[in-house]
Amino acid sequence: MTVGIHARRPRTPVTGAASAAVRPVLAAPRSPARVLAVFPAGVYLEVRTELEPSVLAVITGAATRLPNSVLLAAELPRVTVGDEAAVGDGAIELGRLSVRARRWWDPAPPLGRVDPVRLRQAAPRLTPGEPGLAGNDAIELLAAGCASGRLLGAVTAAERLVGLGPGLTPSGDDVLAGLLVTLRHLGAAAGAERAVWLADWLAATVTYDARTRTTPISATLLHCAARGEASPEVIAVLRGIAGRQELEPARRQLRRLGHTSGSDLLQGISIGLDTVLAMAEAPSPPQSPPHVPAMTEAPAPARALSVTG
Repeated sequence: MTVGIHARRPRTPVTGAASAAVRPVLAAPRSPARVLAVFPAGVYLEVRTELEPSVLAVITGAATRLPNSVLLAAELPRVTVGDEAAVGDGAIELGRLSVRARRWWDPAPPLGRVDPVRLRQAAPRLTPGEPGLAGNDAIELLAAGCASGRLLGAVTAAERLVGLGPGLTPSGDDVLAGLLVTLRHLGAAAGAERAVWLADWLAATVTYDARTRTTPISATLLHCAARGEASPEVIAVLRGIAGRQELEPARRQLRRLGHTSGSDLLQGISIGLDTVLAMAEAPSPPQSPPHVPAMTEAPAPARALSVTG
């Protein structure tokens, strides 16, 4: 099966709803792709491109709506791992289907302003359950470095956590994703500029060479998290912390994701919340943060950063 053969076959046109995060990849010139993984409710495609997200999830309504996903208004085609596909020029060519997004959703909806007092009230209820890296010293270093504002400790711990753990999304990556999204959303909502500044540094660190240090799927999700993009389950927990909806049902729903992914994300959210609270009254950052690249740019090398404890 090749892209060339598929290009000559008539395909069934179908529509879908897509995350705004995948718009640059869909709008780019047509690029070859391959089927990376197949599940009953979704197919992961790895696109041969320098853009991010370089992995797209083509899903049905039964799947988790990840920030790199396109939700089909049809059944998934029958494909196997290694099959070729194509993405770009506004469409996804997968098996017998030609998929075009007709509706879009925002994977990083802003929370609006939030009183830090409300965030502090939510903190005791944010128990993560049983995260995959409970007791790991890198997690402890990350939490301590973030809450104290010690940039060197936070960056060092983040580098150690990238790709740490088994599975399509290792626990270390899920913790980092939860942390990044929380620092961006709750930091902005609470007026904690230093938390957003920290998110910029950590984002540059974890995305610099993510493609070589973790799975393709997890690397893409780290790039999304670096921009504050997450699944509705993660956003719901942040909304619960901010008092926009009930927290406990959202927390339970997130914990159900994957074997430990939900708990790992919650652990990252908890670290992020503690950091935002510690920095809500902190002075402005002492130095300019790194440029956090748009999804179409290459991230700045983290190892070139000059950081101090």
